[in-house]
Amino acid sequence: MAESEREITEIVAREQGRLRNFIRKWVADESDVEDVMQDVFFELVEAQNLMTPVRQVGAWMYRVARNRMTDLFRKRRAETLKHTPLDADPGAESLSWEEWLPSGEEGPEAAYARRVLLEELDAALERLPKEQRDVFVAHEIEGRSFKELAEATGVPLNTLLSRKRYAVQSLRNHLKVIYEEYLHV
Repeated sequence: MAESEREITEIVAREQGRLRNFIRKWVADESDVEDVMQDVFFELVEAQNLMTPVRQVGAWMYRVARNRMTDLFRKRRAETLKHTPLDADPGAESLSWEEWLPSGEEGPEAAYARRVLLEELDAALERLPKEQRDVFVAHEIEGRSFKELAEATGVPLNTLLSRKRYAVQSLRNHLKVIYEEYLHV
């Protein structure tokens, strides 16, 4: 057996159990766990064949595993999103923002996707001007009515409606990039 083949065999034997346990924390389906493991080991062999030295092999393998799991989650999410277009008829009944997110109770993959999407939503909200963010959060997340907001803040109802409309447009533009990224994996 060539030296590099022996090294790879030793690495696989040493890291296989821990890597499998790491992947199982996030991926429920055992066949997907095996697919991710095979991808990691394939990339290790490819790196060795290309004479690309991999420093800190353990950390490198976990990074590759995280990347492959992210790819898997994006692919699954894309399959779901294909049936719920962002540019649906604005007059049609729409889902609340919470209904667009995968349920954390659907398993570790859904919990991971939910966390990523909530982080993106939070980042998009932070980019909004304060007035728009405050109206959006109060109306969509806290469930307050525009009438109630107008009375509490002294801001005219039409101004609040306008601020929310701009917030929704901005969020839609930002999150559409995420949506398209999931669809084009």
